[in-house]
Amino acid sequence: MENIIQILVLLPIIGFILSLIIPKKQERQLAWNTILFISLHFITLCIFTFLWFQDGGKVINMKELTIFKSIGYEFYVDFYFDKIALTYLFLGAFISLLIAQYSRFYMHRETGYKRFFNTFMFFYLGYSIVVCAGNLETLFIGWEILGISSFLLIAFYRDRYLPVKNAVKVFSIYRIGDVGILLAMWLSHHLWHENISFMKLNNYEIVHEHLSQHSWVGVTISLMLLLSAMAKSAIFPFSSWLPRAMEGPTPSSAVFYGSLSVHIGAFLLLRTYHFWEHQTTMQLVVIVFGLITSVISTLTARVQSNIKSQIAYSSLAQIGLIFIEIALGLEELALVHIAGNAFLRTYQLLISPSTVTYKIREQFFNFIPRKKTLEDSWPKKIEYSLYIMSLKEWNLDNLQYKYLWNPVKNIGKKFNFLGSPVLMILAIVIFISGVILHFFEDKLPPNVIHNIPFIFALIGLLFVLKSFTERRNVFLSWWLVVFNHFWIALAISFNEHYTYTHNIWYLSGVVVGGISGYFILKKLQSKERKVALDQFYGYSYVHQKLGMAFLIACLILAGFPISPTFIGEDLVFSHIHEDQIFLAIAVSLSLIIDGLALIRIYSRVFLGPFIKTYDGIVKRNL
Repeated sequence: MENIIQILVLLPIIGFILSLIIPKKQERQLAWNTILFISLHFITLCIFTFLWFQDGGKVINMKELTIFKSIGYEFYVDFYFDKIALTYLFLGAFISLLIAQYSRFYMHRETGYKRFFNTFMFFYLGYSIVVCAGNLETLFIGWEILGISSFLLIAFYRDRYLPVKNAVKVFSIYRIGDVGILLAMWLSHHLWHENISFMKLNNYEIVHEHLSQHSWVGVTISLMLLLSAMAKSAIFPFSSWLPRAMEGPTPSSAVFYGSLSVHIGAFLLLRTYHFWEHQTTMQLVVIVFGLITSVISTLTARVQSNIKSQIAYSSLAQIGLIFIEIALGLEELALVHIAGNAFLRTYQLLISPSTVTYKIREQFFNFIPRKKTLEDSWPKKIEYSLYIMSLKEWNLDNLQYKYLWNPVKNIGKKFNFLGSPVLMILAIVIFISGVILHFFEDKLPPNVIHNIPFIFALIGLLFVLKSFTERRNVFLSWWLVVFNHFWIALAISFNEHYTYTHNIWYLSGVVVGGISGYFILKKLQSKERKVALDQFYGYSYVHQKLGMAFLIACLILAGFPISPTFIGEDLVFSHIHEDQIFLAIAVSLSLIIDGLALIRIYSRVFLGPFIKTYDGIVKRNL
């Protein structure tokens, strides 16, 4: 029976690969490929469920594949199945099948028809991996796939400015969630001294034994997991990205932000519940943030003029209640609530175009004055204040820019006085000095060895901040991202047990992705001459293949799970000591801003309105 779990993961992989092969003109084959493999996935799940209940509904844990193993470290793929996974898989398969059938006609003759179904199958693959994951490392593989597929579907209309801008904004919030997962995995290595599986995590005796000796570590892991769940499910203060994500096509809005992807944060809390169920502080924090989200989202939804935004905030209000139910230990109620909310929002989003048409006609022929509501009984100052705040969406976007992104940009702008030749020479000289220090590590005092990793990681962080804010030289921005990985590798090399083999795992993908991306940019420059970061150039309009190749190079360089760098990043964190908190924060921030800088380069060079126009101006007949 365990072999069927492998099939549940393999079917989306095969469907995605075949979707890539089918020519873009074959709309019928593209749509039926998606429908066929999701249907097979759904039927296989039904058969497995029947056999699973016949066997007593026991929890299944499968250690599928060990990819890398060294002293005190093992990276392995692990699958886990229980009633939570069953609920989410049924929900995903059934809703995805409906959306695929709906999209077959809705997306007909769209320019990006093939691109939509490719990304749709890519999302479904990531969703299946997350739901079936048996440890944090396997879950993070699917987590990253969900992030990039979200970005691609929000920016589906890539020749428009607003969808691309909103896609970058949503991806930046997702990267904040990635920080939480990375730091949770790092602390888990030190708490368990292994890549802990969810099966062991559900063992109360093992969890209690470790947490009683390292209570602050347990609380920090729980808070990092909560941070990831909040970012993924748009819980306050990250609520503002959800309506921005509705810039994509209606089917993607329904499957991503109405039903499946937006509930992955709740899934993370459900999957790790037995780890933090006895941490009162964690439960109170989840309840407070869930309650704030529900109240703010309810008020905001009531004043929205856009139907998609109204549905988004209404869904978010329910997700806040779901978080409260999880914190109170009402697992079955939360699962039923998730399923009900997902089906309702999917239905509302799919009929939203028809509803808008109906309402436009109704307001002309059947006008009904607004009925009195509860708010009308409140003092007018409170009513009007809440109305204005809700209309402004509680200024959550402005708060994020003021306290999060603007400080990051200001630090990067401090290096604008350095030209590209000076900065590159400075980076190389300091790096060579660090390599020399590494060779003479035995002769350095212990306190120096303890502080050097943080200094080098901080230098890498400053350089990648400069890359994130660079607006002129695209090649400088690209190479600073590449060098950041080398700085991280150098910093961790001063810790014991980090060998050259680990560096090969980590830097092999960096080298391949860095060199490939550089030559792609050079080739683009030879064709278009001007390639910069001061605006959106939209070169994918005429260079689609170069755009796809550059996106793959960006993903490789960012440590996406298609290269050894993904495992290398996990290796890096496994060698950061428990007392090197600032080093862990510096490395995680470097990797997160690294990914943002890469997506920014890709978006500004290849996405947005095309800088040139080949369409002639129609002359008016006189």
